[in-house]
Amino acid sequence: MTDDALAGAGDRRHLLQHYLPYGGLAVSLVLAVSLGPRSAPFLAAAVGLSAATAVWLRTMGVDYPVPAERRVRAVVFYAGLTVLIALLLALTPFFGFFGFTGYMQVAVLPRALRPPAVAVNAALMATTQVGGIANLHGGTVWVYLGLVAVNVLIAGVITHQSIEEDTRNRQRARMIDQLADANRRLRETMEENAGLHAQLVTQAREAGVLDERQRMAGEIHDTIAQGLTGIVTQLEAAERFDADPLRRARHRALAQRLAREGLAEARRSVQALRPGPLDEAAHLPDALGDLAERWSQTSGVKVRVEVTGTPVPLSPALEVTLFRTAQEGLANIAKHARASRAGLTLSYTHDVVLLDVLDDGAGFDAEAGGGPGTGQSYGLTAMRHRLRQVGGTLAIESAPGDGTAVSASVPALPLTPPAPVGDDGV
Repeated sequence: MTDDALAGAGDRRHLLQHYLPYGGLAVSLVLAVSLGPRSAPFLAAAVGLSAATAVWLRTMGVDYPVPAERRVRAVVFYAGLTVLIALLLALTPFFGFFGFTGYMQVAVLPRALRPPAVAVNAALMATTQVGGIANLHGGTVWVYLGLVAVNVLIAGVITHQSIEEDTRNRQRARMIDQLADANRRLRETMEENAGLHAQLVTQAREAGVLDERQRMAGEIHDTIAQGLTGIVTQLEAAERFDADPLRRARHRALAQRLAREGLAEARRSVQALRPGPLDEAAHLPDALGDLAERWSQTSGVKVRVEVTGTPVPLSPALEVTLFRTAQEGLANIAKHARASRAGLTLSYTHDVVLLDVLDDGAGFDAEAGGGPGTGQSYGLTAMRHRLRQVGGTLAIESAPGDGTAVSASVPALPLTPPAPVGDDGV
């Protein structure tokens, strides 16, 4: 609880405890000296007891609420204060203006001691209302007892309500302070979260840019680069057959077809669309068959396509990944394998879909981390990246002179069909 909240909740109790008792004591002393007996013993007793009471209040006073370690001191303080009030009232009823201090200080006592303390102070205050202790005789005693009962009832109710209200005020102030502290922590947390959110947005934007760059790099490699390679190959072949117009024309026609297809695929790549053969074919097996046929025409290598299991339409991301993997595998065979035969095997199982790209070419040392061409090729890296993005894996088996087997595996996530529409349109 902050000092401001504590001061706001305890201003009234602080005033009552620390200032009014001295004021009541001063008023009582002035009345006693002015209107009481003029004898020296009386005056000395009045002044001496007043001074002792002021010193007791100053040195032994305990603030409310009382800390646990000062509860014994609070009981001693109140007991001494009660004795001093009794001595002052016994000296003269004028000190009744100070006697109310007993009610105000009762809050420092433990809850169990408050009722008897109120009763004792009420009994002392009732003596002032009958004119002093000297008048307690005869019928005045009954009047005194009635006044004690009235004082206990009124003072007890007022004191109880005052203490409870002060307690509620302190609890309310403590709750307000706790809420303010919680709001401060929440504000700090929100500011921290805003910073983290901005950082995450920046990282997500950078990751998106990087992913898009990787996608475009892969698409360029799979379309433009491979298309240009095929075109160059066909034009070089056409130059070798200058004496054979038919074969030269066929290679040039293939080069033109590859150029058109490469241009179309480049446009589709920029627009992040599926590869053309996948859109033209009903299923992935048909698209792979068309791919193998076109690749065989341009490479001159026979390729066999085999499908096992029951083909099912897969999610677009999986079909594109498998198609690009087959495309890259065949491109590597054409560029590096010097193979006479190649094969594509697409296997559908309950859990995964496997694509194997095989050739009987030169092979390479797969265990040493080699790859087609020079070292670890970009094509294999792109394969692994594509497959990793859809939860798939890539395995390569090869050895010099024994050909190469590239095996891609993706989870068998079928294309979710649209929900059927009932007669009621729901």
